[in-house]
Amino acid sequence: MNLFEDLKWRGLVKDITDESLIDKLNNGKVTFYIGTDPTADSLHIGHYSSFLISKRLFKHGHRPILLVGGGTGMIGDPKPNAEREIISREEIDKNIKALTAQAKKIFGFEVVNNYDWLVKINVLDFLRDYGKYFNVSYMLAKDKVKSRLESGITYAEFSYMIIQALDFLYLYEKENCILQVAGSDQWGNITSGVELIKKKINKTAYGMVSPLITDSNGVKFGKSEGNAVWLDINKTSGYKMYQYLVNLEDSMIIEYLKKLTFLSKEEIENIEKEHLISPEKRLAHHILAKEVICDIHGSLEYEKAVKISETLFSGNLDSLSISELKIALEGVNSIEVSEDINIIDSMISLGISKSKSDARKLIESNSIAVNSNKINDFNFTLTKKDAKNNEITIIKKGKKHYYAVYFK
Repeated sequence: MNLFEDLKWRGLVKDITDESLIDKLNNGKVTFYIGTDPTADSLHIGHYSSFLISKRLFKHGHRPILLVGGGTGMIGDPKPNAEREIISREEIDKNIKALTAQAKKIFGFEVVNNYDWLVKINVLDFLRDYGKYFNVSYMLAKDKVKSRLESGITYAEFSYMIIQALDFLYLYEKENCILQVAGSDQWGNITSGVELIKKKINKTAYGMVSPLITDSNGVKFGKSEGNAVWLDINKTSGYKMYQYLVNLEDSMIIEYLKKLTFLSKEEIENIEKEHLISPEKRLAHHILAKEVICDIHGSLEYEKAVKISETLFSGNLDSLSISELKIALEGVNSIEVSEDINIIDSMISLGISKSKSDARKLIESNSIAVNSNKINDFNFTLTKKDAKNNEITIIKKGKKHYYAVYFK
């Protein structure tokens, strides 16, 4: 299977601007770019598929460039339903530094910042040298603009596609960059760049977009309870990423294996067969988690995530270091206390029980453990000296509901 066939089999190609691109991808060596605006200081796992396409092209011998939009980030790509919030110059600079370091570490890409050339263009040159090549009717027909016409779109956002097209032209002329790749929501911006290059310098450029990865309900991949699953380990731990991946819905898991791993067609088809025979083992989910986390953070972080997960499942927390324990307890209900606290009072404060009588019933039914030890005494007291590292006491309700008491 050649490169393009592999991309198609994985479901990673939605549109290309010209069929002649296929031969260039399979048999040539092209320079291409993928862009991201510095709206945050980390990429999230929703970006990961598009960046993996770039990594696949890189492994095939093509040259990737990551464009971080220090200039376009000051404007904001139009959202389908509302204007983007303007980000301060200081925040943009901070985000650019973080994204540049992250992209180089995870993907090994060369990074450029479009602020470096956009800042040199004055408004008259912008209108004369670039704006004149864009017909307003053509711009109004683009999906992102069309979706905002009723609610209103500012001229700044309306101009975004011209600026992104200008980026493509600049990289074409300076770096011989003939291809832009992105998610399908960037199709309008990409085709605008292809058109500008054709009209202004009479050259052929190409675009390729992939479908946005979603769950079975169309919700964008990587959104967990309204929070993004970040590629920055300081924002989303390896353990949290592991939990997100192993709990993905069964109906989508093979699609995710195709799009988010470098496993071969044969390997994925074999995994699918085993998964269909014993779906309760969640083999495909665990393989996906291993492939993704090892690629982003390395095997040690994956092994740590597995260790934390298995330890929490078994209930034996003594094998976890204090740092691993803190990772495991991120997001669980917790309270902070400055003195010893009775078990029943702590259960009410943590929301384990609504009343003292409810708390007593749980203790009587042998459903409550403190630091892995079952509690049957209503007068049991949580103390700092008994806390792990004199800092954390863990209360467990049933088999898998954890709570934390932090001592000051």
